[in-house]
Amino acid sequence: MFELKKWEPLRELSTIQREMDELFRRTFGSLTTGLFRREWAGVWCPDIDCYTSNGQFIVHADIPGVDPKDIDISITGNVLTIKGERKSEVEKEKGEVVFHESAYGSFERTMTLPEGVDATKIHASHRNGVLELTMPTKAEALPKKIKVELEEGKSGKKAA
Repeated sequence: MFELKKWEPLRELSTIQREMDELFRRTFGSLTTGLFRREWAGVWCPDIDCYTSNGQFIVHADIPGVDPKDIDISITGNVLTIKGERKSEVEKEKGEVVFHESAYGSFERTMTLPEGVDATKIHASHRNGVLELTMPTKAEALPKKIKVELEEGKSGKKAA
């Protein structure tokens, strides 16, 4: 049998975005490995996870090998920008590189913060190669429980 599901256009847009990201990663990601690595060494973008927990909006950015001093975080309006640079530890003078897959260079990630996030109270920490940003969500943005009341029938009789 067929199952009816509610249409959620925003979910479909996020699915399309993931599929486009994967397409670009597969198409252009292969250019950043093997022989082409030297020309594309500046192509690197950290993965980001966003979620809410206990009234906080949390952003995790995977930035292994990035010195916290090389990270710049800014908020303009409701747009969060994370910039930084991962520097190569391999010195070309020490010898010939046999195999090199790690990407290095500057990166920039920009995202729009959801409504209800209080970006004026942002807190940033760095541990084990993960940058964590936490921002409280305003009380009016948190989910509210609404009780459904049972009404009596139109004839004025109580429902049985």
